[in-house]
Amino acid sequence: MLKFHTTNPYSCSYLPDRLACSEIATPEHLIDTMAYGNLVQAGFRRSGHYVYRPCCEHCQACQSVRINVKTFTSKRTQRRAWKRHQNLVAIQHPLHYQAEHYALYQRYQSKRHLGGGMDNDCREQYHNFLLQSYVNSRLIEFHEAGQLRMISIIDILPDGISSVYTFYDADIAHASFGTYNILWQIKQCRELGLDYLYLGYWIKENQKMRYKADFRSLEVLINGRWQLLDDNNIS
Repeated sequence: MLKFHTTNPYSCSYLPDRLACSEIATPEHLIDTMAYGNLVQAGFRRSGHYVYRPCCEHCQACQSVRINVKTFTSKRTQRRAWKRHQNLVAIQHPLHYQAEHYALYQRYQSKRHLGGGMDNDCREQYHNFLLQSYVNSRLIEFHEAGQLRMISIIDILPDGISSVYTFYDADIAHASFGTYNILWQIKQCRELGLDYLYLGYWIKENQKMRYKADFRSLEVLINGRWQLLDDNNIS
């Protein structure tokens, strides 16, 4: 039987002027794909074996979001990103460690998230974050002309795909790897007959997360009910 407990307050990694708390689901070994799918529907997310959701008394900035793939339509800029990266070749694997993946992860963190705390992740931290799972997880390599360009970790759930984490070659000028990757995951949902792409948390005040609102139809979990995120909530 799953149990839940709340952590002590800690520094928020998304809004640095605030404290955060999380609700943790335990024991971890009981959270299989079916159980985790139900938890994701309720706003939980995982980091390795650690399954949590924000539980902050005076802040509701973190909002769970998902794309309804049946009603999603791409924007012109997204269609350009899709076309720009048509030479990428995706190869799906079970979760596994590879030195080339870890090197790409380190370069990505140093380029995109310098000083964010993850730019100094050692191999063990990387493994615990991305390569531990009790659910149906996959590691996707994206190559271009034989060169590794991007890695994406996804969970295949009963009603959708949960996008765990993506990192890529951030030194390529004018690339749109992140946008392409979300579109690729939407395509995977459709091919597998799944209804939703879960994108984790969206925080309006966090500039690095605002890209999620560019993907319509985006649904947000409010008071236990998934509803369409409208333009008034985004701006």
